[in-house]
Amino acid sequence: MSDTESLVVVTGLAKSFSRLGGEPFFAVNGVSFDIRKGEIFSLLGPNGAGKTTTISMISGLLTPTRGDATIGGHSITKQPMEAKRLLGTVPQEIALYPQLSARQNLEFFGRMYALNGVVLRKRVDEILDFTGLTDRQKDKVETFSGGMKRRVNIGVGLLNRPQLLYMDEPTVGIDPQNRRRVLDTVLRLRDEGGTTVLYTSHLMEEVQEISDRVAIVDHGQIIAIGTVGELIQKIGEEDRLLFNIGAQTVPDGLLDRLKVEVEGVTQAETSTRERTGEGAVNATEGLITVYALRGRKALPQIVQIADSAGLDMLSVEVREPDLEAVFLQMTGRELRD
Repeated sequence: MSDTESLVVVTGLAKSFSRLGGEPFFAVNGVSFDIRKGEIFSLLGPNGAGKTTTISMISGLLTPTRGDATIGGHSITKQPMEAKRLLGTVPQEIALYPQLSARQNLEFFGRMYALNGVVLRKRVDEILDFTGLTDRQKDKVETFSGGMKRRVNIGVGLLNRPQLLYMDEPTVGIDPQNRRRVLDTVLRLRDEGGTTVLYTSHLMEEVQEISDRVAIVDHGQIIAIGTVGELIQKIGEEDRLLFNIGAQTVPDGLLDRLKVEVEGVTQAETSTRERTGEGAVNATEGLITVYALRGRKALPQIVQIADSAGLDMLSVEVREPDLEAVFLQMTGRELRD
């Protein structure tokens, strides 16, 4: 792919931090990718994987230890001001003045982009309409719900009509209804305005829904990149069946029986996980994870064999191939760890 087809090109980007009395720690280590014009490109990974550090370097908030990135052909290390002019930001933390109204916040930040007069008023009107906040424009932000504050935050990032909008975990801490509105807004930015969006999240479901392409990040490195379909193809078409067995002991030979006797089963293994129950008390439950082609078809026979071996399956989850399964296979751990 040529650089002319890409709005962002990241090459060997790395960032290290000093440890007291030890070797430098690389939060990001040799990341390379490109973002095509008009696409939603997501960085998916657990908290601490290096997503925010990567975006902070691309946006000029952190200086790379090595490597570079360009936005619209402008280097973030050699031409930072030119690169930043093409960028709008929606940080994870709400960056608004609570005592000001939605309109006043947008007008304040608009002046920081050198907008004023009729141009500023028109742009603020457009943002309020786009985010569905026209009716609440005169209300103080401190009276808004978390979701409404997020929408004002997005509006601030759009004031300068950026070619690239970066959004860092924009649905954290909001209710499902406002989360839906935020995701719909992201899709409208791409579909109606042709805006290129760089999106970070640790929530597999929303990344899988909105992204044109995804880069899976772990321990400061990209371990896979592609469309959702391409990434899922890397692990095949196996379903995961998660059986909760509580504190029971798995009978000897049961896992081998499942692999031999049940058509389509390729793997069976045991593990444990923490489950928060009533009163926020953490409890450990035992799991049997079975990988199977056409898992729903295999399910009745698996339960029958377990029952004949004296094991009571307390509950079951059937998970079709998804991005979390890709992450699990590539790293050996859950995406939400």
